[in-house]
Amino acid sequence: MKKEGLAVIEQVKNPGSEFYSPAQKIGELLAKQLKNDAHFYFFSPDETTSNKFDAVFEVEKRAWGLPQESWDLPENENGRIVEMLSENVLFSLMTGHLMNDEKAMFGSYESFYPIITSQLLQQIKFIKQSKSVPWRKALPAINLLSTSTCWRQDHNGFTHQSPALISILLSIPSNLANCLFPVDDVAAEETFNFMLHSKDVVNLATFDKNPRPRYIDSHHARFQFDNGGASIFQFISDDDPDYVFVAAGDIVTHETLEAIKILKEDLPKIRLRFIGVNALSYRAIGTTKNKLSKEKFAELFTNDRPILANFHGYPETFENILENYTERRRLRVHGFNEEGSTTTPFEMLRRNMASRYDLAIDIAKVEKREDLVSKYQAILEQNHLHAVQFGKDLVE
Repeated sequence: MKKEGLAVIEQVKNPGSEFYSPAQKIGELLAKQLKNDAHFYFFSPDETTSNKFDAVFEVEKRAWGLPQESWDLPENENGRIVEMLSENVLFSLMTGHLMNDEKAMFGSYESFYPIITSQLLQQIKFIKQSKSVPWRKALPAINLLSTSTCWRQDHNGFTHQSPALISILLSIPSNLANCLFPVDDVAAEETFNFMLHSKDVVNLATFDKNPRPRYIDSHHARFQFDNGGASIFQFISDDDPDYVFVAAGDIVTHETLEAIKILKEDLPKIRLRFIGVNALSYRAIGTTKNKLSKEKFAELFTNDRPILANFHGYPETFENILENYTERRRLRVHGFNEEGSTTTPFEMLRRNMASRYDLAIDIAKVEKREDLVSKYQAILEQNHLHAVQFGKDLVE
């Protein structure tokens, strides 16, 4: 075990070398919960299999009241997997179930969660008011599992690319919402456990359904929840850094770590630090009940070094939170700029200026290395042309 400032680092062997699907891990955990808790329900539009949660069908049946065909999934009228192509109806069913003090979770495509925005806001108002009623006990959290995200819609395209609900929940002053960003499958399990035991709050967890690199172990993932939602990734960080990188979201974390590798090769004298963020809440890094203090922020991010951020959602959302800790002049924030299409994974990152080379360009400009700026821009352009012509990326 290593310690640096606030971060207790438990490293996995060769971080980033093994790949696992966070969504599949969540599916396994949902199946386990359905098996062990006879009152637990899982709600989803017709996306359970598409979102890689289909392990649930190994232990429970889908609710169904019509004649069955040979191709149908395991179904009966008492099934606790409720699928319906109406997010509004599903959310109403789930909140009714939670009001009976029984746990549930809702899984869907990220882009369609904003459909239930008004209902979510009303439920947050209810939670806020109920806290002032002495006889009203705390109820299980509203838990939303958000996958098939804006960064990976290789077949659906721009219509299926929207992280808007993240920005909405983080703007609500009642401070009753957590936006969670597990970096890999191990962090996804800790996130699931956190959500399952939460009460009187909305939890929105966002993660990729495709295989992602594994970077941290369960000790590190738990440490983030217990220590303000942020930690140093020691395996790629230097002491006394010249620049501090930070990311919230699995895909943008990978891009940021790859940017650091590129910079360490091309600018070996500069010192870099990476901070992983797993949770955001109103005006803060961390959860509603465990926010990162300004003192701890200074320990992690230093008092004056430039901060380069990469965010799963709209960059202004993360920038507004970071501004509560430090001055805007230190910040350069990348993220989803509403540039979408049916295209390749890396091309999506390039279109939104959130790729490893876009981050590396920021540093090269500060370091006055126009040769590197040109080099990185040329790689981005080469990948764009290749993706358009062949439908796949040059960059892995």
